[in-house]
Amino acid sequence: MSPLLRAACLFLVTLLLLPGCAGTGQFAAQIAQRNAAIAAEPQGDYFIGRRCFIDRTQFWGYLRRPGQTWDRSKLVIFSEKLAKVPDRVPEAPTDGGLARGFDHNWEYKIWGYFSGVKVYDPNSDLILPEFVLQRYEVINRSPGWLFKPGERFKGDRLLRAEPDLMP
Repeated sequence: MSPLLRAACLFLVTLLLLPGCAGTGQFAAQIAQRNAAIAAEPQGDYFIGRRCFIDRTQFWGYLRRPGQTWDRSKLVIFSEKLAKVPDRVPEAPTDGGLARGFDHNWEYKIWGYFSGVKVYDPNSDLILPEFVLQRYEVINRSPGWLFKPGERFKGDRLLRAEPDLMP
């Protein structure tokens, strides 16, 4: 099925299903529009990543395959054995420069692979998949909401529960 036809089908299905969901009816058009754009993404051997910075945690953010919606994304920790993370700067710079997490909510095209290793982050109390970063490029510095329209990131917790990642 062509990406355009797939996007149109996903758009129509989303429009039909979402108005009946509690709390999402008012956002159905926005969600359907985003899902249609995601469905039309070019396929390839890369991931789409969204940075999610919470102070004193080691996870990097969410990764998904092209064409997959964010609800299927995985929260990951990056391995830097092949490439450094985009915000590899001091956690508290003394010169007033950029600090770790400056790229919160930026969207990236990410190349690499899952190592198969799970890594424990004691500050978030999560066991997360390790992703070996090979390279990246910024796609969007202000992509808007991640999981649902109207969400507000408070900076101290994740936007969704990650129960399958608990120890």
